[in-house]
This record gives sequence, structure tokens and C-alpha cells, in this order.
Amino acid sequence: MDLGIAGRIAVVTGGDSGMGFKTAEYLLREGVKVVLTDIDDGKLQRAVEKLAALGEVRAVAADLSGMKGAEVLKAFADMAFDEKPTILVTAAGITGASGDFLDIDDDGWLEAIQVDLMAAVRAARAFIPHMRKAGWGRVILFSSEDAVQPYVEELPYAAAKAGIMNLAKGLSKAYGPDGVLVNTVAPAFIATPMTDAQMQKKSTEKGISFDEAVQQTLDEERPGIVAKRRGKAEEVAAMVAFLCSKQASFVTGAYVRVDGGSVMTAV
Repeated sequence: MDLGIAGRIAVVTGGDSGMGFKTAEYLLREGVKVVLTDIDDGKLQRAVEKLAALGEVRAVAADLSGMKGAEVLKAFADMAFDEKPTILVTAAGITGASGDFLDIDDDGWLEAIQVDLMAAVRAARAFIPHMRKAGWGRVILFSSEDAVQPYVEELPYAAAKAGIMNLAKGLSKAYGPDGVLVNTVAPAFIATPMTDAQMQKKSTEKGISFDEAVQQTLDEERPGIVAKRRGKAEEVAAMVAFLCSKQASFVTGAYVRVDGGSVMTAV
């Protein structure tokens, strides 16, 4: 299927691994030129080297938990190719502080809010103005199942992801008339470095194997996942690519679950 986005310029945050990396891969395969960004931890350049055979990709290290990082990203992205970006995908995120609500201090809350909510705010604020001017844009913000089905040990993360839902809906109303479509994808328990780390921690703490930790999580914490497995990053990336496409031109303000049925409610 031709998604009709060849030649577009996309910015993908959180792009050095996991769902961000796979999203960049899928967009490149559709002929999109990609600006990849993440924090500078040594993995970003390796990601670019893996993706380079698929198309035109550039990378810049930027920490979007602060305004300086957003400014660096915008300046680089606006100059990386012959046109400015009209696609933004915000896949960057952290689990953040976890545990009993009463044991999580303000710093724990603020870290989750800065990375999981405000980074998306800053990125959207940076790139939407040109999309409005161009009369065409796609913004895909990563939320989570936690936004509507919060787990009590991850409340800062859940609250920030609920904020992403409302941000996307508000932006879709504000800028839809200008041709800028804004949607949210909500993955659940995807096989990524983040959930790998969670499962390894559980494995160590409980004295069980990694696979047993995954199965225990599925049985006890994610009973709604009917496939009884973790999702794949490419399954999320495929949905993101569709939401960027011409075929999704009547989809905006949507909260699209890619969760294997994890969320137990209909809406």
C-alpha cells in the first residue's frame, strides 16, 4: 500500500531503539526522510548506521526534558533537508519513579512529567507552526495503556501519559482546521529495552528466569492481553506509519490502542 508520504520530512524522538527506531524504519521504507533524536548515550549513531541503507536519515542528540534540547532539535531538523518537517512522532519516554505513591517525592513526579509529557509539548510547539503554514501535518504522540488503566506502582508515568491523551485531543481541535492532524498511539507491554529492563529487574528480585518474569507479568498484571505475549515494536510502528498516511486523512484526535486487548474497558 502506498501511504502517500514519500518525500515528507519526519522528526522521531526516542529514536535510538525500541518503538521510535522501528517507526523511523517504517517511515524510511515509505520514502520519508527522517531526523532521529534521542539523548546522547552512544546508541544514536549506531541507530543511524543501521537505518542508512533504507533512506535519508540524520541524527542529533537532544534532551527534550528541557527547553535547550528542544531548541537544538528544531534548529537541526529545520536545516537537515531541503524542507522543514511536517511529521512529528514523539516516542521518547521513561518509566520514571515507581513504587508506593506515598514514597515518591516531587523529584520523581517532575522527572516523569518533564520526559513523558513536557518533552512532547516542547516538540509539538516547535514543529506545528510550520505544519500550519504548509497546510499539512501529522503529529503522533505516544501515550500508553496506563493513561486509562493506571497501575498503582507507576502513577507518575500514568498521570503523564493521561496528559498526553488530553494534549493530543486539544491540539487536534486547535490545529485540525489548518490541516494538522494529531493522534495518540497507546502501546501496552511492548518488547523494548524499557520493558526488558523491567523484566530483568523482576527476574533478579524473584529469582526466576527472564521468560518466567514475562509470563508472570502477563498472567498477573496484563490478563487482558489475549495473545499472551509482549507486543512487537514493529506492530506499533505500523500503526504510526498509517496515522501519518494519506489514508488516515479523516483520523484526528484519536486514541489508538496497540495493546493486544490489555485495556479491559470498551472506551
